[in-house]
Amino acid sequence: MGRRKKPKVYTDVRFTGIADKGRAVGRDAEGKVIFADGVAPGDVADVLVKRKKKGVLMGTAQEIKSYSPDRVEPVCEHFWLCGGCKWQHLSYEVQAREKEKVVRDTLSRIGKVEVEEFLPIRAAEQTTFYRNKLEFSFSNKRWLTREEIESGITNKADVLGFHRSGAFDKVIDIEKCWLQPDPSNDLRNGIKAIALEQGLTFHDAREHEGFMRQVMFRITTQGEILVLFSFHKEEPKKYQPFMDAVMERFPQITTVCYCINTKVNDFLYDLDMHTYAGKGYVEEKLGDVRFKVGPKSFFQTNTYQAKVLYDTVVEFASLKGTENVYDLYTGIGSIALYVAQACKQVVGIEEIPEAIADAEVNARLNDIENAVFYAGDVKDILTADFAERHGKPDLLITDPPRAGMHAKVVDMLLELAAPRMVYVSCNPATQARDLQLLSEKYRVVKARPVDMFPHTHHIENVALLELR
Repeated sequence: MGRRKKPKVYTDVRFTGIADKGRAVGRDAEGKVIFADGVAPGDVADVLVKRKKKGVLMGTAQEIKSYSPDRVEPVCEHFWLCGGCKWQHLSYEVQAREKEKVVRDTLSRIGKVEVEEFLPIRAAEQTTFYRNKLEFSFSNKRWLTREEIESGITNKADVLGFHRSGAFDKVIDIEKCWLQPDPSNDLRNGIKAIALEQGLTFHDAREHEGFMRQVMFRITTQGEILVLFSFHKEEPKKYQPFMDAVMERFPQITTVCYCINTKVNDFLYDLDMHTYAGKGYVEEKLGDVRFKVGPKSFFQTNTYQAKVLYDTVVEFASLKGTENVYDLYTGIGSIALYVAQACKQVVGIEEIPEAIADAEVNARLNDIENAVFYAGDVKDILTADFAERHGKPDLLITDPPRAGMHAKVVDMLLELAAPRMVYVSCNPATQARDLQLLSEKYRVVKARPVDMFPHTHHIENVALLELR
């Protein structure tokens, strides 16, 4: 068995850009590429390297020798501990510039994709309080800083906040989060106070006990609020007085839902949802399209930038009103319904049946009659027979998950040979791979990144392809 290499300190590493998972990328004096946490582009630092992955050294900053001129003071008191927002210590202008560079480099240098026109990034106007959905975890163990551990303080405390990456059984107690608009912080702090007042136990992930597990808020731009609670056991004598007290303290909540999670994991989407008060969903609006969003709905978490993203899709699509459009990986049909008024027909395909049920509800809500939806894996549903039944697409929109498109789907797209394609991606690396495969028949006319998640490494990119 090979021995693990002893950690080594690399001195005077000069950082020049951002990399995956919120790390910065730099080189030492000998030109070795190093990825590190706790630094920003423009910093020079000594880095303790603990591992090597695919020829790249991974480490943590030991000492920062000189600070980047692009650094700013993070707005959040939890920034250095929480890890949810990776780039609050970097000015937003630089974040946007770096994200644009990541997309350019990934497509052209790594993917060898030729983009005829690369349009500037659509940066977010709102860089704080931009999320419509947030989930928090209850825990009876608080995450401690190194100083706290060394002081001998106990981590036993009832807390409500975020899991730190890699710590499934400890939670950072959050006082004020800058991700979701009011009354998100008041709700979280008030709910925690009510649970403590009523003597309810907070979850212990190691022992797998404790009544209060999770809470999720959906706060829409239409002024509606959905609160979803996850309880460990079916105990109405505990949860009814608790939810009643929450509604009394926060009359602005429009619907309260709950689920019972007796499983070891925190995944909620395979559980039955119960409506305790209100209509069981909230309404959100993108452009002129209204959406019913329930506790399980897959909906873009940044409403403001989702509109910017979809407007970019519409702009690239240049629909005349006569087209037959396919929307692959349609989710709750949000893009399909957004373009429906501008085309003859839109056909959406999505693997998750509940999402398709939502899409059909939302089509009726908006009196959209030219959209049809199918539940199933795109690679199984999109066949030559399917295209014969629904007519060949004049435009194909695809918005796959992070893993990109299955090879069978790419082959089918090459066979269908739609004159134009708009590819929306949340992962430039897999998009570059797919565009390279599609280059057999398609050229990439233009691309534009859209920043949906300020202060994180995530970036969306929209590409327009035309048949050669």
